[in-house]
Amino acid sequence: MLQPGREAVFSMKPVSISLLTICGLEELEHHSARSVTHVLSILDPEWPDPQAFAGYDPHHRTILRFHDAIEPVPGVILPQLGHVEAILGFGRALGHDAEARDEGHLLVHCHAGISRSTAAMAMILAQVYPDEDEEGIFRRLQEIRPQAWPNSIMVGFADELLGRRGRMVEAMRRLYARQLAARPHLADTMRGIGRGREVEMAREARTAA
Repeated sequence: MLQPGREAVFSMKPVSISLLTICGLEELEHHSARSVTHVLSILDPEWPDPQAFAGYDPHHRTILRFHDAIEPVPGVILPQLGHVEAILGFGRALGHDAEARDEGHLLVHCHAGISRSTAAMAMILAQVYPDEDEEGIFRRLQEIRPQAWPNSIMVGFADELLGRRGRMVEAMRRLYARQLAARPHLADTMRGIGRGREVEMAREARTAA
């Protein structure tokens, strides 16, 4: 459990970032001419740094390395509290930098642009807009990246750090349910990569509805 009051450290004022992008590695080159000002890269620990960023304009970039998993497996580095604290720290720095500019373009990427990156964007949105309800945050996330399936461990840590009292996790469950309703084959896919617990979260959300 987190220490009481810790969540207050991570709140921030809305920032002037007019464009929000989530993508995977194969899409990075497509965004090189889109005036990206801030990048959050989430990579597997052993993965080389993407060469695509050599073609970008000067930008601020933070790199985090851990695997996209939710169950302990030998050799796999699960998302940790410290990783989520670093993402929220990136969000705070983004806010401070944005105060000095009229607009900006934030790009968050992982390997496929589906799980780690969407979890990171969800928590940054929740941090930037503390008064917006969680359903609105995850609806906005889905607009940015329609195939979003956020990593549940990351969202759980962020929920606590931001003082959302479980509401981010519940909104995430409803997003999972919407994704399974639209793409039923995802259930087998997610189970096959060790994410069956998230499929059950989706089914619980559908039952509750």
